[in-house]
Amino acid sequence: MRLIDSHCHLNYAGLAERQSEVLAAARARGVAGFLNISTRQSEWGDVLATAEREPDVWATVGIHPHEADNHPDLGAAALVEAAQHSRVIAIGECGLDYYYDKSDRAAQRERFAAHIEAARTTGLPLVIHTRDAEEDTAAMLTEAVGQGGVTGVLHCFTGSRALAEKGLELGFMISLSGIVTFKNAADLQETARILPADSMLVETDSPFLAPVPNRGKTCEPAFVADTAAFVADLRGERLEDLAGTTTANFFRLFSRAQ
Repeated sequence: MRLIDSHCHLNYAGLAERQSEVLAAARARGVAGFLNISTRQSEWGDVLATAEREPDVWATVGIHPHEADNHPDLGAAALVEAAQHSRVIAIGECGLDYYYDKSDRAAQRERFAAHIEAARTTGLPLVIHTRDAEEDTAAMLTEAVGQGGVTGVLHCFTGSRALAEKGLELGFMISLSGIVTFKNAADLQETARILPADSMLVETDSPFLAPVPNRGKTCEPAFVADTAAFVADLRGERLEDLAGTTTANFFRLFSRAQ
């Protein structure tokens, strides 16, 4: 069995101090690749250093919507320049978060637009975070796809079925995290059941959101195997088949990883 953790934060506290151990534990459970996500510009160097050191770890460059106010001058040019590194395979994570409103909403949209422009320029996919911002997210992605050259993934998906269907219509993949295993995630589980097999990824978003049966622990990339097993059971599929499909999807979307 071969799985990919399509979204983790290996340089965050809780994982960074024992990174080699964390990666070894994941590999022992069949995790053959890791997409290490950046959320602020100051992280880019560390995230890239991990990818340079570990041949099965890739990197992204981007800023989380929470960080929009802290990066007022970040435009597409800086993202495009950073993305020239051969270990960078995506732009993000980026997007809109109106749940916490940690940054001005207009600033969030401006930074998201810069990431979209960078993705189009580089040909790299977007890794998108969206929470309580479905209307604006759908509108911006619809416009971006209409102009051409933009694809990506809605990561750690917790949105409505309508947003999932819009994302699929626009050619985006949907990534499921440990949240899908939670008892209060019935709506998300229903969405997971109907996702086309060729449009689905799995992830941990570690060190956050540890899936059942690891609730309360620091989440690790190894736990993507638990999420994958849950989703496979939910969909009536063999775990080996779901692992193979989601791994193939990863390399099709993040083609620079090949």
